[in-house]
Amino acid sequence: MRAVARANTNIALVKYWGKRDTALNLPAVGSLSLTLDGLSTRTTVVFDGKLAADSLLLNGADADERALGRVSKFLDLVRTRAGLIERARVESVNDFPTAAGLASSASAFAALAVAATHAAGLELSDRELSILARRGSGSAARSIFGGFSQMHRGESADGEDSFAEPIVTDWDVRLVIAATMTGRKATLSTDGMRHTAETSPYYDAWVKMSERDLGTARDAITRRDLQALGEVTEASCLSMHASAMAARPAVLYFVGATIEGYRIIQDLRRSGVPAWFTCDAGPHVKALTDAAHAQQVEAALAKLGKTWICRPGPHAEVLE
Repeated sequence: MRAVARANTNIALVKYWGKRDTALNLPAVGSLSLTLDGLSTRTTVVFDGKLAADSLLLNGADADERALGRVSKFLDLVRTRAGLIERARVESVNDFPTAAGLASSASAFAALAVAATHAAGLELSDRELSILARRGSGSAARSIFGGFSQMHRGESADGEDSFAEPIVTDWDVRLVIAATMTGRKATLSTDGMRHTAETSPYYDAWVKMSERDLGTARDAITRRDLQALGEVTEASCLSMHASAMAARPAVLYFVGATIEGYRIIQDLRRSGVPAWFTCDAGPHVKALTDAAHAQQVEAALAKLGKTWICRPGPHAEVLE
């Protein structure tokens, strides 16, 4: 009753921000993302009848109570489905900064969904895995898949129509990431989106605009139109953060280097380099570009901090 799985993080180009049902973790809006190569979570799950409680080792250290609680609650879903009572030992390792605005929860819960179900003897389809991963983290539903994927908001109260599906896996774009600070972000995504939905006067407008942005982005991907995808990527990013900053009190993820990075990317574009920025619920700058210009974009953003050039990443998988 042991399995090891790996899943890669994803960055939403059309953003997910807010829930229509917190108990089932159902998103208020659909979203569209790119899974990234080189930024992954490797998770080991062992169900053992000798254990009195679940345990979580995160990046080599005992996880805090909040993280362990989320994992244990998720494992309960697997145990119920598989008819198990055994507690589990979970070891999870990220090869990139954790809880820092690089979507570590997406890769973590996607890897946990794959490893835990495999260890429990369950055989789930990709859609079923996506629905299950969503229960741990809304963005994890997308990390089941490689390349570009779209998360459906769904309408059903039970959440069975709220899942991700792959769109395109063979468009060779690049996402350049510049880490603008070290350490954990001050406001976790779950807390930030809840507070935004409850207090921001701009939140409803953000929700209405998101469906239009999804259609625009999906059409751009189908046509392999990088400029059209880049423009809607920037617009979705700024709309999401505008709604968060208008919350009372404000939810502010940007730091000075975030704004500097945006201006660097705008200057590159004015010089003819195809590059468009985005930023998740954190301070780090991401630039969508093509393979030919990725190194030039990385060199320009290197002053901000550690950088990565990411290709489209793979499907989540069982390793052992």
